[in-house]
Amino acid sequence: MDYYIKGARIVNEGTAFSGSVLIANGLIKGVYQEGETPDSGDAVVIDAGGRLLLPGVIDEHVHFREPGMTHKADIRTESRAAVAGGVTSFMDMPNTLPQTTTRDLVSRKMDIAAEKSLANFSFYIGATNENIAEIEQADFSDICGIKLFMGSSTGNMLVNDGAVLERLFRNAPCIIAAHCEDEDIISENTLKFKELVAKGMATPDVLIHPKIRTEEACYRSSAKAVELAAKNGARLHVMHISTARELELFDNTVPLKDKKITAETCPHYLVFSEEDYKTRGFGIKCNPAIKTAADKEALQRALGTGKIDTIGTDHAPHLRDEKFTNDYFTSKSGFPSIQNSLCLMLEMERRGFVSLPRIAELMSHNPATLYRIDKRGFIREGYHADLVLVETGCENVIGDAGIFYKCGWTPYSGVTVHSRVTHTFVNGNLVYENGNFFEDWRGEKLEFCR
Repeated sequence: MDYYIKGARIVNEGTAFSGSVLIANGLIKGVYQEGETPDSGDAVVIDAGGRLLLPGVIDEHVHFREPGMTHKADIRTESRAAVAGGVTSFMDMPNTLPQTTTRDLVSRKMDIAAEKSLANFSFYIGATNENIAEIEQADFSDICGIKLFMGSSTGNMLVNDGAVLERLFRNAPCIIAAHCEDEDIISENTLKFKELVAKGMATPDVLIHPKIRTEEACYRSSAKAVELAAKNGARLHVMHISTARELELFDNTVPLKDKKITAETCPHYLVFSEEDYKTRGFGIKCNPAIKTAADKEALQRALGTGKIDTIGTDHAPHLRDEKFTNDYFTSKSGFPSIQNSLCLMLEMERRGFVSLPRIAELMSHNPATLYRIDKRGFIREGYHADLVLVETGCENVIGDAGIFYKCGWTPYSGVTVHSRVTHTFVNGNLVYENGNFFEDWRGEKLEFCR
């Protein structure tokens, strides 16, 4: 089915203007300024009524838990939540069961997604201390990148062999997406707090999380990754930046297309600070830890400077009883967030930290450019029609009742936003409209221009 979206405020490639978009055969057939009236033929007309029309969000950082942990989440449920939030493409991490560390295991995940996902998809291959030869032989035309854990997190895929790291950064055929936390610092701090708890001198609550996974742990590991990338000419994307100090490592004087070392942050580092542990508790425990108010404010200010290149969610669901254990050492790190990311970023615009065109860059244009995705991420003639319509000027309180995650809860419960996604198109197909899903369609495998 073809669509003609008229009367929209189109946000795309550095500008926002009134206009319309014609979708035909899954592609954008034309983009028109206000006053231009193309022949829309038999296309279904959608009157946007002044709502925002943005390129679909590309979330390059999710954990959809399939295979192996589908009691928490699976590709069908989380892709539904994704499109409800305006996310039309996702890139899924390798710390599943089994861990996605071979070409064959990546292919198996592709097959699952082709059957179940409402959104477009790709998957990382995970680096280990043993599989560098496998990575060097992989075909990265449909694998989004290499995930490197330089600090242990859920799944414990830590790569800590110096020779392996050197070889990976020297020979990586595509982007390396790195989780950067120094394992020695974290281990030392963990041992210290376990001893204090055993002596009754500390309480095993979430307040100790940023004291274990500290600013220094993040900075030291990120600095090491940047040094390795610079030395070997590798393309490095440091994920989930959580501190002001790490921003010093990144350059904002070079156009994104020419950058080799880039940075991502996540909405939770822009919305929460360590003060929120007192009220939200284990619900906002994640790795790296949410840190100080000063870190949050620095990251907010950095959104418009070019120091931050992309926004990913690190969507990582756990069941309530895995999170809210009242024991720091057993509570799982990570939480769901993909359904709310776009509206949370629009709150950053409302508060003056970032412009609407910059949001489109951070969430759509830049992931497409950085990962070299073929014909997605922009509202351009001939590109895949991955689009989202957003109503603004409406007040909505995020709550568990309105989310579609399999785990059934959100850490953003009670947070007020002033926008809502009304329509999401994936490959020209209307897959979501005002709370309703159209599941006759499936997303497509992302293709990359290497």
